Amino acid sequence: MTDHRPGSWRRLFAVIAAALTCSAGALLVIQSPAAAGALRLTQSPAAAFEPKTPPLSTPWTDQVSTVNPLPEYPRPQLTRPDWQSLNGIWQFSGAADLDTPPVNTALGEEVLVPYPIESALSGIMRRQDYSYYRRSFTVPTGWSGRNVQLNFGAVDWQSKVWVNGTLLGTHEGGYDKFSYDITAALRPGANELIVGVWDPTDSQDIPVGKQRLGRGGIWYTPYSGIWQTVWLEPTHAARITRLDTTPNVSAGGLDLVVQAANAGGLPVTAQVLAGGTVVGTATGTVGSSFRIPVPDARLWSPDDPFLYGLKVTLAGGDVVGGYFGMRSLGKAMLGGVLRPTLNGKFAYQLGTLDQGYWPDGISTAPTDAALRFDLEQQKALGFTMVRKHIKVESDRWFYWADRLGLMVWQDMPALASGREPSAAGRQRFERELKEMIDEHKGITSIVQWVPFNEGWGEYDAGRIADTVQAWDPTRLVNHNSGSNCCDSDPDPGNGDVIDDHMYVGPGITRAPSATRIAVNGEYGGLGLRVPGHEWPTAGKFAYEWLPDSTALTDRYVQITGKLVDLINGNGLSGSVYTEPTDVEEELNGFFTYDRRIRKMDFARVREVHLRVLGAANGTTLPTNRLASLRVTTPGYTDRYLRHRDGLARTDVITTGSSATDRQDATFFVRPGLANAACYSFESRNFPGRYLRHREFRVYNEANTGGSFAADATFCARPGLSGGGTSLEASNMAGHYLRHRNAEVWIDRDTGGSFIDDATWAVSAPLWRSGAGLSVGQKRSFRVTTAGYDNRYLRHRDGLARTDVITTGSPGSDRSDATFTVRAGFADTSCYSLESVNFPGQFLRHAGYRLQRSADDNTALFHQDATFCAQPPLNGGAGNVSLESLNYPGYHWRHYAEAVYIAVHGGGNTWDSPGNYAADATWHDADPLG
Repeated sequence: MTDHRPGSWRRLFAVIAAALTCSAGALLVIQSPAAAGALRLTQSPAAAFEPKTPPLSTPWTDQVSTVNPLPEYPRPQLTRPDWQSLNGIWQFSGAADLDTPPVNTALGEEVLVPYPIESALSGIMRRQDYSYYRRSFTVPTGWSGRNVQLNFGAVDWQSKVWVNGTLLGTHEGGYDKFSYDITAALRPGANELIVGVWDPTDSQDIPVGKQRLGRGGIWYTPYSGIWQTVWLEPTHAARITRLDTTPNVSAGGLDLVVQAANAGGLPVTAQVLAGGTVVGTATGTVGSSFRIPVPDARLWSPDDPFLYGLKVTLAGGDVVGGYFGMRSLGKAMLGGVLRPTLNGKFAYQLGTLDQGYWPDGISTAPTDAALRFDLEQQKALGFTMVRKHIKVESDRWFYWADRLGLMVWQDMPALASGREPSAAGRQRFERELKEMIDEHKGITSIVQWVPFNEGWGEYDAGRIADTVQAWDPTRLVNHNSGSNCCDSDPDPGNGDVIDDHMYVGPGITRAPSATRIAVNGEYGGLGLRVPGHEWPTAGKFAYEWLPDSTALTDRYVQITGKLVDLINGNGLSGSVYTEPTDVEEELNGFFTYDRRIRKMDFARVREVHLRVLGAANGTTLPTNRLASLRVTTPGYTDRYLRHRDGLARTDVITTGSSATDRQDATFFVRPGLANAACYSFESRNFPGRYLRHREFRVYNEANTGGSFAADATFCARPGLSGGGTSLEASNMAGHYLRHRNAEVWIDRDTGGSFIDDATWAVSAPLWRSGAGLSVGQKRSFRVTTAGYDNRYLRHRDGLARTDVITTGSPGSDRSDATFTVRAGFADTSCYSLESVNFPGQFLRHAGYRLQRSADDNTALFHQDATFCAQPPLNGGAGNVSLESLNYPGYHWRHYAEAVYIAVHGGGNTWDSPGNYAADATWHDADPLG
């Protein structure tokens, strides 16, 4: 991989060391009133400053230099060879306002820049509404004759900057870069630099993300002041200020707009480099787009995050370096489902909710190695995307995302939740939103902008989404991640993304549309406590607690494995797990907050991720589950593969079609009869019969021996049309299952519509029950667990439980244990169970407890009261397991006499894996009452 930083590290460290020799830690002291302005440098010894002890230390805490912290070049996208870091020890004091800068006045404390003052690494470790920073610097003599720029990575929130008593300006915005040309304010020798900061956090309407003065739970310690690198660089008067790079794969080049100061209309020359070799050159003018050819481009992706180098020369002498990845972004109807695309192909976005907090540096990673570590670990786990959650990171974070190959959803830091934003707050939000987008247009890894989260501070969401799309039409816009949740305003219906949050989940409540992809923007939040590695405050939080690492891993694998069904059956295109590390009271990470303990078995985590990604590329199907195969050929996507009179064909089938048609179009996906790495499709309503090819035609037949097992085995391949799944005959290479004139054959590529006809969407089953109950009949459900099989499910005082009931029991007990089977409220391929002695009342789950309730005619009730009959988890003739429709994977389960919907190994007591299969298996018995 080409390193695009300027020069070699040896050269950078030499430059830094030379600069530090004359300026690090230097303080300005007034000798006497008569000597006002006559300054002398006093060296502050390193031993005089010590960072405070953080509540938790990370492996990098002790590696932080008090002389030269974060020494890496801070701006990999606009590099120059000469620069001087101003990170290090500054003077510090709290203040009452920003109107009285301490010019020529020593301050009483020391702070380590660039760590926010609330952090232990800063040495302050407290909050201030107003504060002043002060230090001196000396401009290297080799910079003579050039302008000097003073650059700030980020200061939260409002800052004023003075050099030698001259106010350079006021900046507002806690997450964006800013610079001042300080040439006119400089003098020979030592120069005084003062930075004043006001940070109201959530007491004012400003973008704050997760920061809160009243921290706790999901709200975290605020961070104030200078929190990214401060540095000097010499430039020409006419200088480049930004490179807006847009890869144009279809045109075979890089579209570039060079932004510059004091250089209107000047010509620029740009060179693209691969491995140090120039591969393309073009000339344009400042402020106008021009294209540099990139022949035979090597495309950037998570699998191959190749980066090109970029060198741009401005007439007049300014030369800067940079980098970019060639890639295209978009959305397309693939396999009959709208999908996000990377380089023209569906790229499932498997991500984490990365919040970027550190116990020692709060918002600022202690070292660059630490910053890289978080991203490297997520990449190693098999994630392909990171959702940077309502925080904007340093340029180096984005550099590592680009270089490691992780797609990024970039959130806008939210205004405070729970209140309507003021006019001033809206103005600030939109100004900072524009800055965030403008400053990051050249980041290869960013694939999606997210202006709002769960409605926090939300207003005019439709207009904001359209505005963001106008500012950057090259990326997808997610108007509000979690628009089904919390403070969200009604979904305006625009943007490119439908984004549901579901804890524990995963899941989505809405299908993708013709214009918007569907993602699960947050799920998970599984918690595990690790004593000795927790933030030392009360109120620990997770969405579900697990007792140990094995149980946590089991549960993670279980819930994340559901993504396979959601991708295939519900059109899911992305998911975000909460979260990579614990954060303060939130204990739901893969790592503890100090990054010292892995809380899960990472090999098993990676394994389930590979299965999920396999489902997205069409090669992994859900086994021993029901599914239907939908046609993806344009104009025929309402047709499904079904068997009729023994022949396979396609027909238009809907949820309103007859039960026979829906069952004929539903199959159990089994491991392949001839090759367990492939698949066989068993008829839902004719057990033991499979789809098989015979003389190229496809039938639904019972095993006849001979070549049957091979004929009935199909290997899943990436969809030939670019999405979905294609099914290749295991014993006839190059022959695929395809429909033709409503008939189903195996065939070679014959051109025409073949690639569409041979691509199938493995979708949610048209008939969801894998076992049957008798609609309209009265039935009772007997426990099958050994030693308790004289007990029956019954309701008592409205709650479901199990009791010993016999033909000699009181009539009321026998009636309580008897139910009339009805077609499911929310899905007629499932069932609802009506009490015989309380007509109009049905079994439903609420708070996981199974109970008897009256039908209130709401959608939620109808979902909670619908259960799909499935083959018994513990086997046995006449037995059945009842699965919740809206909580897939949760079954009726008796536990300590009470009855719940429970999942094997979940975080609730009643989810205990012991005896789960038996406890969740019921005998479909004759009615007791």
